[in-house]
Amino acid sequence: MITTSTVVNSVVEKLRAALARGQWRSGEMLPGQRELAEQLGISRPSLREAVIVLETLGLVRSMPGKGVVVLDAQASDSHGQSHDSAVAGASLEDVLQLRYTLEPFIVGLVAQSISSKEVGQLRLTLMDMREALDAGDSEAGVSAYIAFHEELFTLTSNPIFQSVVQQTSNALKQSAEVLRNSPEHLAERLAENEAVVRAIRSKNSAQASAEMRRHILREGQRMGIALNIPEDNLSN
Repeated sequence: MITTSTVVNSVVEKLRAALARGQWRSGEMLPGQRELAEQLGISRPSLREAVIVLETLGLVRSMPGKGVVVLDAQASDSHGQSHDSAVAGASLEDVLQLRYTLEPFIVGLVAQSISSKEVGQLRLTLMDMREALDAGDSEAGVSAYIAFHEELFTLTSNPIFQSVVQQTSNALKQSAEVLRNSPEHLAERLAENEAVVRAIRSKNSAQASAEMRRHILREGQRMGIALNIPEDNLSN
């Protein structure tokens, strides 16, 4: 039986080989998800999971609403080594503390300026989570969960945030194995993220921030981690 992880690993190797031989050069965009998935003969969730792996390797970067851009692998290696080593040594509590610090503020900003098209993209990613949940596909569920949060990260227009947000994205991927090991929690994650999007769609910054804080605190509870945070009243 061919597992999802086997398919993803195969796709990652195919795409790495294509990038190495210059099929797509630095700064170019990969074909759209539907086109590329058809070319490779795989599902879009499997392709998205492969892209996440390539992002972790510093070979590409997802840009919601635009596509996936090819990065300069050598430049990524030289500038990102210290950051990557710091993230690699982070604990799950470190990851959640970073997320709790940034994500509620980010969604509050996003709620103030998001376009209807961007809301639509967030909802499409949540639909991917829903489809993964219905299919019992935990790999696709994790992929869509990470993609949803990465889309939120990139919607902030503050240029200073972009470098810091990349660390949040890397940290989120660092905890992906824990997410895969708890597929029974996907329905809860989906419901909590849907609440975030409802608040964003309503342009309610305070509510969006509060829903994201609740989500991250509950992630901690699901992982058996009690976050040490100053706003204890928000845990209820």
